[in-house]
Amino acid sequence: MKLILSSCLVLGSFSALAADSTIDIGSRRELFVDDFLIDKLTGKAKQQLHHPQIQEIALLHDAPWEGSGSGYHSVFKDGDKYRMYYKSWQLTVTAPGKVNTGEHPLFTCYAESDDGIHWRKPELGLHEFKGSKANNIVIPHGMMGKVNPDGGHPAVFKDENPAAPADAKYKAIVRSNSPKGLLALKSPDGLRWSPMADAPVITDGAFDSQNLAFWDAHSGQYRAYWRYFTGGTTDEKNWKPSGDRAIRTATSKDFIHWENQHDLTYVDSPPEQLYTNQVKPYHRAPHLLLGFPTRYTERGWADSMRALPEREHREWRSKSSDRYGMAITEGLFMASRDGVKFKRWNEAFLPPGIERPGTWNYGHQYIAWHPVETKSALEGAPNELSLYATESYWTGRSSALRRYTLRLDGFVSIHAPRSGGELITKPLTFTGKALTLNFASSAAGGIQVEIQDADGKPLPGYTLADSQPVFGDSLDRTVTWKTGPDVSPLSGKPVRLRFVLDDADLYSLKFE
Repeated sequence: MKLILSSCLVLGSFSALAADSTIDIGSRRELFVDDFLIDKLTGKAKQQLHHPQIQEIALLHDAPWEGSGSGYHSVFKDGDKYRMYYKSWQLTVTAPGKVNTGEHPLFTCYAESDDGIHWRKPELGLHEFKGSKANNIVIPHGMMGKVNPDGGHPAVFKDENPAAPADAKYKAIVRSNSPKGLLALKSPDGLRWSPMADAPVITDGAFDSQNLAFWDAHSGQYRAYWRYFTGGTTDEKNWKPSGDRAIRTATSKDFIHWENQHDLTYVDSPPEQLYTNQVKPYHRAPHLLLGFPTRYTERGWADSMRALPEREHREWRSKSSDRYGMAITEGLFMASRDGVKFKRWNEAFLPPGIERPGTWNYGHQYIAWHPVETKSALEGAPNELSLYATESYWTGRSSALRRYTLRLDGFVSIHAPRSGGELITKPLTFTGKALTLNFASSAAGGIQVEIQDADGKPLPGYTLADSQPVFGDSLDRTVTWKTGPDVSPLSGKPVRLRFVLDDADLYSLKFE
């Protein structure tokens, strides 16, 4: 095979590093969604962003209390059940540019699934809509105790904080109709909700988006992320280009009192209009906070804008507000280890895709909060990630939520073509007896792994010449050398990993 390269290949000189510069990864899973482990990429090796694959419509928001403006989904797995919460809203646009947003109040609705693929809307009998409780509404319009929640801007999660009381097993952040701010709600069952405080718990922001909070077990605190404007006005209707849609964060010990406010910063991304944030710990590597913000772009009335789907309806919308017709949205991907500084990929993660009715508009490709693990449709294949995103916004009497799939850990890989490439990590320590990889290769390609000392010197028994080529497509393949897979003699010692790739992708690694 062409994988074996000389261990004398010039890799640059490594100087001895202080012990405190060595990264301790223990036995946790590490993804390549940022530069945290990367020291050098040589040859044709590069970080490559991958894109979810389109699947079926997961849910149609076509009930009388739902409609063409439904969205802001929260999705999570709860034991043997998958839960979903979302905004229900009808947007009616008619010629010559009349937009009616008040056909019915905004609600938070609920759906559930046994597999994350087939969804149902249970008749809960909790709240009345036009004289009937035969609906799936869980947060209605109107007063809830002393607060006035806006059911159209919900974010719901199951609280994994071991100190959470039974009546607050589920929590939600919901925008307040009045006064301005974010409300904290609690529920014992995810269906019956009550306020946790008599006033908004966060008041500094714009909030005209899906604002959210969650328990971060890795740092032992709650984190919140919400919308604000940098400069300009925080009035969405009268927004001017001097103000950017952006994201702010804070932390809390009790979900009520929030502190340590910061504006999100980015490693190498330009200022852009970001609508949602969708930040949450990744379930397979909870020390990583992954976000799926929505990028808002106004392209102007060029010939290509007029060629996009549903031109007449787009022109109607623009007569009410030009941006309603010419704005386009799509999903991005970003990752952080401290919750404030993010590596945001500037290339679209979920672009609008092939043109068809209900796409390439303002409101398209808002990614639900958050991906969940589901079974593959391929018999015998491992589980995959399901992501969900909106489409068919604005038009007709309904909107849709479409499912997309991605391999587990499959957001970003270290990729090299047949001409080859290498990754060399920073010095690290680990705990475990074997190194496992989530990777994919062609039939002719593969990966070899060399373990070096902190200065870049190959370690006996773990050199490239000793490495057994790894090829295939697996979420959990153990690396072996001529003497076998055992790396326990190196556990706790500073080492570097050298990966030599040939027509292959490396998604994540884990010592175990």
